[in-house]
Amino acid sequence: MPPLHDRMAGRVPALTREIVAGIADDVPFYRELPPPALAGPVSESVAAVLGLLVKLLNEPGPLRPGDLTAVVELSARRARDHLPLEAALTAYLIGARAWWRTLTETAAPAELAAAGTRLLDGLSAVMPAVVVAHLQAQEDLHSEDKRARRELLAALLDGRPAAPFAEAARVEVGRRHTVLLLRFDPRPPDRLVQVALDAHTGTPVLADHVGGIALLPGGTDAAALVAGLAEALDTTVLAAAADADAPPRIPAAAAEAGEVLDLVTRLGRRSGVYRLDDVLVEYQLARPGPGLHRLAAKLDPLAGHPYLLETLRSFVQHGHNRSRVAQELHIHRNTLDYRLGRITALTGLDPAVPAEARLLDAALTAADLRRDLGE
Repeated sequence: MPPLHDRMAGRVPALTREIVAGIADDVPFYRELPPPALAGPVSESVAAVLGLLVKLLNEPGPLRPGDLTAVVELSARRARDHLPLEAALTAYLIGARAWWRTLTETAAPAELAAAGTRLLDGLSAVMPAVVVAHLQAQEDLHSEDKRARRELLAALLDGRPAAPFAEAARVEVGRRHTVLLLRFDPRPPDRLVQVALDAHTGTPVLADHVGGIALLPGGTDAAALVAGLAEALDTTVLAAAADADAPPRIPAAAAEAGEVLDLVTRLGRRSGVYRLDDVLVEYQLARPGPGLHRLAAKLDPLAGHPYLLETLRSFVQHGHNRSRVAQELHIHRNTLDYRLGRITALTGLDPAVPAEARLLDAALTAADLRRDLGE
């Protein structure tokens, strides 16, 4: 007998038609839709949710942010068509009943308990995210509310009193926040970024998509959020984060995050989320002064030997692990040892000596910063 998820996958087309017909009969909003809308966008939404339920039968663990984003976006579209939230939730319950009835007809008795648990897992993940997206989409229909939210974020970032703006935006400003600066490559639509932020945090996030800044609730795992954004939006995300333990500290946190993002961009970092503690040495090296130039000059003897600079960069990036460096550069360990010896001969600094290795690490960072400045 095929696995349960394969058997249920085969039932999805007929089950989609049954659910769409059921919600058209029982929910006034859907009853008034023209047949092409039911056969098109509504059926697409139902089939997408059923596809997630099939996925849950096949794979252990929770749904990933990327799985939820597509479904949430479809729900947001219905909300922008003025679908009432209560109608959307009723449609989900009608679909859940139909799915469970089909499970009882398809599954063996020994499979039902686990299948029922996975159904509840799916509803527990999808419905809260749909509610958040629905509310956000409804809010987007009201330009005055959007303006109030933008003014609230601007007030918080500027350190101005935010209470009047919070009241106008109907947003409760918490005590702790994380300021997150985001750079995407390629840049996804702002609407999808907002949906993904809201879905991950479970609350509408104050964000300025032009400036690439988001104000997250305190306690948000910024690293997990950034990884989720990259996966859900199929893009590369470079981000910087800083915490504010009270609203008056938000401007300072935004300034700190801005400096960190500028630094990691100059250093050529391509993805991940960085805090000041992650780049303290690089941050200090980037301060104006003669030390930066003197450090960078340590590597001037390697200027005519690009393969030696490439070797040193890989040696630093891999934490002085010679096996990993040789593997990345596709060279023999003896060749690597020869190159490291040449670096020592030219610079007078031996990577095998801890103090001199740290100096080489710092010199490489200084050289990158000096090159970025065009010097």
